[in-house]
Amino acid sequence: MAGKAHFCIQCGARLETRFLFGRDHQTCPQCGWIFFEDPKVAVAVLVERGEEVLLVQRLNPPLQGLWSLPAGFMDAYENPARAAERECLEETGLVVRVTQLLGIVPGREHPNGADLVIAYRAEVVSGDLQAGDDAVKAAFFPRSDLPPLAFRATQLILEGKIPQTHQHME
Repeated sequence: MAGKAHFCIQCGARLETRFLFGRDHQTCPQCGWIFFEDPKVAVAVLVERGEEVLLVQRLNPPLQGLWSLPAGFMDAYENPARAAERECLEETGLVVRVTQLLGIVPGREHPNGADLVIAYRAEVVSGDLQAGDDAVKAAFFPRSDLPPLAFRATQLILEGKIPQTHQHME
């Protein structure tokens, strides 16, 4: 069980592990409150320029120094497409507009990673390419000469191996 709660948010008692609903959950022995860990959701954008794709080099662990699509965690109540545009701006200095939902890549790749990565195609609207936030570098690379990639999700998105929805965004 990966949950990180130790005390009940309703009464403050120390939580116990109990088998409920087919798996272990942290549960309050005093008031019965049950901790359900929410999935972590990330968003990523595929920005293409001819045969080139936009990638960022990771500043922080895990996989520091390797490259990925501009991506990051979505905030609660945030529209996923707007979150993808925000992440791209923060990491690359480019204002982009999401044009298509590419699909969802499931599976947490590391303990602090996302359970779901929502992938979008986007086009550049404005801005100057420069790394920011948690990116050391931001650059366009030919698909035939990509740098070492950080995540399976990035690889799958670049290879077009996620479910295609062909849903265009308005």
